[in-house]
Amino acid sequence: MAGAGLVLLGFGNVGRALARLLLEKRPDVHPLELPVVGILTARHGGALDRDGLDLNAALSIAELGGSLSDLSSSAAPAQVSEFLKASGAQALVETTPVNYETGQPALDYLRAGLQYGMHAITANKGPVVHGYRELSRLARERHRRFLFESAVMDGAPLFSLWRETLPAARLSAFRGVLNSTTNLILTLMEQGQSFQEAVSHAQAIGIAETDPRGDTQGWDAAVKVAALVTVFMDTPLSPQQVEREGIEAISPDRVREAGERGERWKLVCRAEVGERGIDASVRPERVGPQDPLFGVMGTSSAITLWTDVLGPLTLVESDPGPRTTAYGLLADLLSALHPRLP
Repeated sequence: MAGAGLVLLGFGNVGRALARLLLEKRPDVHPLELPVVGILTARHGGALDRDGLDLNAALSIAELGGSLSDLSSSAAPAQVSEFLKASGAQALVETTPVNYETGQPALDYLRAGLQYGMHAITANKGPVVHGYRELSRLARERHRRFLFESAVMDGAPLFSLWRETLPAARLSAFRGVLNSTTNLILTLMEQGQSFQEAVSHAQAIGIAETDPRGDTQGWDAAVKVAALVTVFMDTPLSPQQVEREGIEAISPDRVREAGERGERWKLVCRAEVGERGIDASVRPERVGPQDPLFGVMGTSSAITLWTDVLGPLTLVESDPGPRTTAYGLLADLLSALHPRLP
């Protein structure tokens, strides 16, 4: 069974941003006195110390490209399951890369954490899509929490908004801009850049991957749609079931033509409950000034929810980054450790 402490799987930009937030917020928030007892990464190795690791030292080592093993009080197991077991942690925060097709290996990591009695918190969309019901059931059985606020809109309180403030509401549809990379690319193309120039800029500032097709072909957006349908509409949906069209066919001429008509191109994510089930899609659309998505520029995102009890409810997040994603993880951690914290 888990005891005290927090273990981090992954220590990239988001994981390090979370470490900084933990240090920053500890003086003000009692539950954050919980020590980080383990950090395991693919690039920097692992460190394990049940008395607590020095987070400032861990940050310095990771940013200088060193090995975290220098901080370990004993040899840290390389296998994730054994590492989690040895940590004796109370909570697991997972920030490893997403796998659109299967959710692995993050799904196995979260499952193992729950089986060892840990709260399981992730920024990863894959396990939400491919393991939501299983992990939620396992969490209930272990009297733990499986939380994933950062999986779709970084730190914006989308899942907690639905879970905590809209009791008994039934979602009939949602529509939004949920992929920061494509939104930035389209914004830069409005400013006169070519598609490739915009992609290169997004890569240079760390928004787009070396291979940007997961974003530009709509896969990241499709996974987010699938996650929202799975959780909000209680209907398992795979990314392959989402009708998908990316932005690669949007030329500068088409961007200029839309601008001349007072419109903009957006990669729009949507799902709606219909007579024959749920229709879900990701595709480019031209939107006008009256559309809530018209002013969502750069890396910002937005979503509108339609329910049976309220009119359209729109949530907008402006220019998120690793810190905002880390805040979503921090909020989940506080919810798990201290549910009644104001």
